[in-house]
Amino acid sequence: MEPSAHVDTFARDNLPPEDQWPVLLLDNPDVAYPARFNCAAELLDRAVDAGHGARPAIWSEVDGRPHAITYAELLAQVNRFAHVLMDDMGLQPGNRVLLRGPNSPGMAVALLAALKAGLVVVPTMPLLRAKELKQIIDKACIGAALCDARLAEELSHCTDPADEYFCADLKQVRYFHDDAPDSIDSLSAAKPAQFTACDTASDDVCLIAFTSGTTGTPKGCMHFHRDVLAMCDLFPKYVLKPTADDVFCGTPPLAFTFGLGGMLCFPLRVGASTVLIEKLTPALLLDVIARFRATIVFTAPTFYRQMAALVADADLSSLRCSVSAGEALPPATRDLWRDATGIEMIDGIGGTEMIHIFISAAGKDVRPGSIGRAVPGYVVAALDDALQPVPPGTVGNLAVRGPTGCRYLADERQLKFVRDGWNLPGDAVSIDPDGYVFYQARSDDMIVSSGYNIAGPEVETVLLQHPAVAECGVTGVPDDVRGQVVKAFVVLRPGYVGDDTLVSELQTFVKNAVAAYKYPRQIAFIDVLPRTETGKLKRTTLRTL
Repeated sequence: MEPSAHVDTFARDNLPPEDQWPVLLLDNPDVAYPARFNCAAELLDRAVDAGHGARPAIWSEVDGRPHAITYAELLAQVNRFAHVLMDDMGLQPGNRVLLRGPNSPGMAVALLAALKAGLVVVPTMPLLRAKELKQIIDKACIGAALCDARLAEELSHCTDPADEYFCADLKQVRYFHDDAPDSIDSLSAAKPAQFTACDTASDDVCLIAFTSGTTGTPKGCMHFHRDVLAMCDLFPKYVLKPTADDVFCGTPPLAFTFGLGGMLCFPLRVGASTVLIEKLTPALLLDVIARFRATIVFTAPTFYRQMAALVADADLSSLRCSVSAGEALPPATRDLWRDATGIEMIDGIGGTEMIHIFISAAGKDVRPGSIGRAVPGYVVAALDDALQPVPPGTVGNLAVRGPTGCRYLADERQLKFVRDGWNLPGDAVSIDPDGYVFYQARSDDMIVSSGYNIAGPEVETVLLQHPAVAECGVTGVPDDVRGQVVKAFVVLRPGYVGDDTLVSELQTFVKNAVAAYKYPRQIAFIDVLPRTETGKLKRTTLRTL
């Protein structure tokens, strides 16, 4: 590895041994980066150097009206903010800093400033509670936090020595979106607009992204400066094909790598702009697309399904790309969106461990029922439990290699995710002879009933085609006779009644569409599906209902 710029060497010291890393495919001109660079400087300073200084970088709303921050203004804010981190907070390269905020200009500035100063950013979802924050702070030995003042309450538990969630390592917290004299906003106003980026190595850790899983101890995924650029230079280049004239928008949080890429890094890489709006609903997201003339939208399948019912009253004439990720895209939702808008969805599968999307397809490359093919720069395979390739069309364990990969922070689960140089995300897929990947289910979510393997998402796809079904989730529940049976949790559309007649109708509907053994023997009607903040269905929660 290249000599580190970090004074605090915690991150590099806690990388897994290199013999536990996945094989990295770095012999590729798309990711042929110099040995030393700072990803924030590459994303922001280089954009200004390229002549984008007067162009909008971030759009937001101020007093209900669109407001643009230009690239030159954003660079000045980031530089002033970085001075506060170094001068007032006394932070040193390699220190971990917790970031806590919604999708807002302040959160984006905080993130870019910390990266530029050579710190290791640990972004967190706005809805995390003190207990969850403590797990992350303790795991990453975080000494400082930058927090939107509106989210101070939960973090305050972690700084109170009398509180059960006190974190001894967390020595200081500074707030933004705040006019207090000691806030970052106030302190940065008096700082110089110039700041020399830390001379980081391309393989210095810059990001610890904690998984958005819903059970167990969170895993910290460690990514390098070169990984941040790689996510910008592969999937966007070959699938999205953005230009400086594009306007990005969407719902994924900046604390989620799907959002970090799609809502900030991708647009900065090409001199485009992004719209950062807090607390979007499907109706508000359609309004954002219309008012900001957005061209690319990122959100989860649930939002697309809900927006499809509202597009008749929306102006989507500017929109050219709609990207779905975060959970499996049901074919019924893809069809519903395309029929409503005329836009073919760009599906993708990625993961926090890989930093972003590594399988996708767009336009004429879309194949019905498939996520897509390996993004150039990555290779994928379907393997059996002995890590041997299965025949085309046979269900196996998804395996992937590329320029990015899993490196957990001091975690023995590294040995499970990476085996024989392959990243194993835990998905069951089949791959056809042309390399198209067909998602089946999470490997640990396959339902085994009377010896049959049943993929919950396949049953969900059928149920979503019934006019009574607004949303649904399918999982396996214990059964004394069959081992497991299929159980569906259904959210109904207005006007339908969840009674025995509808249960029978839905069961028959599934039997008529797929093999009869896959039909849900149990159906429960619920008001709302449990989801994570990133939009993923909490199947583990469903099993407890």
